[in-house]
Amino acid sequence: MTAPRSAPRTARARVRAQLTAEIVDVARAHLATSGAADLSLRAVARELGMVSSAVYRYFPSRDDLLTALIVEGYDALGAAVEQAAGSGSLTERWYAACSAARTWALAHPHEYALLYGSPVPGYQAPQDTIAPAGRVAVVLADIVREAIEAGSLTPPPGDDASVVTPGLLAELGLPTDTGLGGRLVLTWSSLFGAISFELFGHTHNVVQDHEAHFHQVTTRLAAELGLPTT
Repeated sequence: MTAPRSAPRTARARVRAQLTAEIVDVARAHLATSGAADLSLRAVARELGMVSSAVYRYFPSRDDLLTALIVEGYDALGAAVEQAAGSGSLTERWYAACSAARTWALAHPHEYALLYGSPVPGYQAPQDTIAPAGRVAVVLADIVREAIEAGSLTPPPGDDASVVTPGLLAELGLPTDTGLGGRLVLTWSSLFGAISFELFGHTHNVVQDHEAHFHQVTTRLAAELGLPTT
């Protein structure tokens, strides 16, 4: 599943959008066979029956193509989590959001590896990736904010909000005097840590039932934040 693309208005723009989408689709398939580090514009061009110079008109470098794949991946993951967490009680939305992230990762392992696996040597992610990368975290923060507004959040004491970048909590609509900053970072990193360990095989032959284990993880993370778990 990928994030929907808006329809271009002119015929020329539609042709360009179609070719851009085809290039990205082929490049995504190459992630499964060659990996992100070996992604090649020339190889993508050959598969499309295009000269490499034509592809460079759409993506001037491999890094530009990687960025397009990364943004599309983050957007697809974010859209899946947002849709899953769109309704229900706070507890239901929490479990749905976490489960949707895991389900998307298992269904798109190569795209997930591009987002959360080993960094691609020489690649520096541009600013364009920041907002898409934060979509899941925003969903989790929204659930926490609504729990605060409803009086349903009882976080354990002892957190240090100073670990979070100044202004971030306010940007997310969260109070800055609750000490939730560190717990939110812990929750976000632990959620994707659990998904990554499962997807990359680190818990195989250790965890017997990954779905049950993941539910335990998300329950503990909810409790860590002070969210109701039942």
